[in-house]
Amino acid sequence: MNYERILIRYGEISTKGRNRYKFVDTLKSNIKSALNEYPEIKIESTRDRMFLLLNGAPAEDVCIKLEKIFGIQSFSPTVRTGLDIEEIKDAALSLLKKLFSEGQTFKVSARRSDKTFPYDTNEINHEVGGHLLRNIEGLKVDVKKPDINLIVEVRKEGVFLSSEVIKGNGGMPVGSSGKAMLMLSGGIDSPVAGYLTMKRGVEIEAVHFHSPPFTSERAKQKVLDLSQKLAAFSGRVKVHIVPFTDIQQAIHQQVPENYTMTSTRRMMLRLSDDIRERGNGLAIVTGESLGQVASQTLESMLAINDVTNTPILRPLISMDKLEIIDIAKQIDTHEISNLPYEDCCTIFTPSSPKTKPKKEKVQFYESFVDFEPLIAEALEKTETIIIDASSEIMEKTEISDLF
Repeated sequence: MNYERILIRYGEISTKGRNRYKFVDTLKSNIKSALNEYPEIKIESTRDRMFLLLNGAPAEDVCIKLEKIFGIQSFSPTVRTGLDIEEIKDAALSLLKKLFSEGQTFKVSARRSDKTFPYDTNEINHEVGGHLLRNIEGLKVDVKKPDINLIVEVRKEGVFLSSEVIKGNGGMPVGSSGKAMLMLSGGIDSPVAGYLTMKRGVEIEAVHFHSPPFTSERAKQKVLDLSQKLAAFSGRVKVHIVPFTDIQQAIHQQVPENYTMTSTRRMMLRLSDDIRERGNGLAIVTGESLGQVASQTLESMLAINDVTNTPILRPLISMDKLEIIDIAKQIDTHEISNLPYEDCCTIFTPSSPKTKPKKEKVQFYESFVDFEPLIAEALEKTETIIIDASSEIMEKTEISDLF
């Protein structure tokens, strides 16, 4: 079907007041970024609707990308006509002829926001439906379960005809709620945490800890592949790859084994917080779920949080593993996360990690090591990669060039 435009209905943006235009502008920017491979598309926005003028771009491909963008309640590929009943009837007939096959049923669902239009909804249904029945042989009406539901929406700017309402991803436009750093491992949980955080309008930058030669290039690529999946929801994702080997070895050599996991998490959080501050982020996001592993107890979180006053967002905190896996499958990260490549969270894993660590003890153990130069060196050598949603082209940049 050669649709000429796509009508987009807003999600939570519709509930906003005088600052609604800011959310609309952010959504418009995100859509433009996600569709940058189609420069011929023009975007028009009104108070409660947005329109994509396709100008020949393939509607089916565009719809697949729109399904992932946060801030969209629903959308419909449409044909536009003027405010003339004969023009509407002709457009409806042309549209239905392309959709109809032998034995199918239909109904017309008219909506009229422009009350000056000379026909009410029942009259529009009758006029358009009668025209279709007279001109398409074998067509039958079924008002309860039609095969084709022809939607006729009458607005001041024109009449829009469509045959389907496609559900959007809901939520808020990414970037409308600030920016946060996502601690992204290669596991199942953290990509899901990033997805849910973006759904609330937060732009994320990923921070990954890499410990060569104990972790491989394949493990690093796994994280970049996960970031590519997340970029589909936001347009692009910036990934910071932090060399963590020296810090991890210092912890392994100086901190008692049952406290190494706690200390490792604390150093990761310190580094993430430094990167957050340099990048003007407002929070840190983790994939922690209470009670899932030894580091995810309240006592452990208290000891780890001790290194920063920055808000820590844990969107998975009350979820069980099956719920998290369901979302991972939905956003297409589950299969990548299951690849068997090691990450720095799984190397040097103690046989009996402390599940109720005391922050005073871990502070004492860490006092025997001067971590400051190690942290400074790790930040200096951090590699930053920008991943674009519409292609697999990656731009590598030294972190010092970004701040």
